[in-house]
Amino acid sequence: MEPPRDGRPWRSGGNPLGWVRNWVRSTPGTHIWLLIIGVTSLVIASASEGLEQFLVHRTSSNIHELNEHPLPSLLISGFWIERPGSFLLYVVMFELVHANVERWIGTWRWLLTVGGAHVAATLASQELVLLAIEGHQLPRSMTHVVDIGVSYGLAAAAGLLTYRLRPPWCYVYLVGLLVFFGIPLTTGATFTDFGHAIALTMGFAAWPLTPAAALSAADDREGAKDAGAEQARPPDRAADQGPDHAVDQGPDRGPEQEPDRGADGGQLP
Repeated sequence: MEPPRDGRPWRSGGNPLGWVRNWVRSTPGTHIWLLIIGVTSLVIASASEGLEQFLVHRTSSNIHELNEHPLPSLLISGFWIERPGSFLLYVVMFELVHANVERWIGTWRWLLTVGGAHVAATLASQELVLLAIEGHQLPRSMTHVVDIGVSYGLAAAAGLLTYRLRPPWCYVYLVGLLVFFGIPLTTGATFTDFGHAIALTMGFAAWPLTPAAALSAADDREGAKDAGAEQARPPDRAADQGPDHAVDQGPDRGPEQEPDRGADGGQLP
């Protein structure tokens, strides 16, 4: 799905329901994802304590599950949150971050950004856990640690959203992101904090997927094309010869006159 060209998909003639319908229609990935999270949150909230523990561990992308079920664990872990009571907070964050990024760059580019960040941050953070276990810095029970949630994809989308804002707000927003994700790294960082930092960095690196980057590349190509055409154009020969390089045609003879003939048609001596 391509992003709306006019940048205003919510035009609905002043109808609030139409506004909501157009907003959801322009960001299908965000709202399908949010719907699935809502369903899984209801499942956890209504489950018994034993079933809840089974679900959150079975759907985690921890070391054990990555070894046993690598692809399913990477995919499924992004559709569960550990605390269903925080679902409304995620609704707000999804609408503010994911929906705006998806509408801006299109569904497929958005999905590539957040999906890639979720996978990369999960694998990298669990690799850190494995190294810590092998170095006897963490207990071996951490191979079964609960690692579910949508925060890695959210961090990547938040990083990419920086390019959507105009100065000076983009700089204020950038500083806020760096402070929010940077403080945990300097105050007893966990493997999740490292994952957030990796996902945020991938969001920053996704600049080539933005419409602004495509427009900049098109302008560069157009400029290079114009420069090439200017160099390929043959020089003006008259301009190269200069004003003094004129063909000498001799003195000005004026208009040629036909010899005067007499009355009998003969030439006068």
